[in-house]
Amino acid sequence: MATSRVLVVNNGTLSLRQLCKRFEDLGSETDTVDAASVPASVGSRYQAIVLSGTKVRAYDSGFYKPLVDLVTTAGVPVLGICGGMQIIAVAHGGRLEEGPQRVGGHEAQVDTEDPLFAYVKPTVTVFQRHTLYLQEAPEGFRTIGRSELAPVEFLRSDDGRIYGAQAHLEFRPDGAEILRGFAELYR
Repeated sequence: MATSRVLVVNNGTLSLRQLCKRFEDLGSETDTVDAASVPASVGSRYQAIVLSGTKVRAYDSGFYKPLVDLVTTAGVPVLGICGGMQIIAVAHGGRLEEGPQRVGGHEAQVDTEDPLFAYVKPTVTVFQRHTLYLQEAPEGFRTIGRSELAPVEFLRSDDGRIYGAQAHLEFRPDGAEILRGFAELYR
């Protein structure tokens, strides 16, 4: 069987190496590209796209337009992590609000019927590092995980191709198991 390839879009995360390593540990090869340099399409070269976190605000629609166009037209599974999820959500009409700063492990409740969560229990502990919170899933998406502070910890497109996680899944055991669930979607 051919090795799967994941295109990891670096939106300025501090943990790019850890994110790529998680997918490599799951048997995938990874290539990275900066958000400003994403290809117009992935063709058959990549089986998935992952958007890293970001320090830049997700509302910069002009800057992120090529990335959003790639995500919406690629035809492969997509996972947006932290700021990556926020970019996807805002592009589809989602609204972010400032909230308390969270850094470290925090619990979230997830919909274990969704294949993303095939390897975790209904309550997960995931790593958070942010102050912005998506208030509700935008049209065309649904909430599949929530926490005390974040009404949308995880979301999924109605067609099941695009996922988002407010948490940094590259850290903590539950995060790694959620990434394993994502990998099963493209292998």
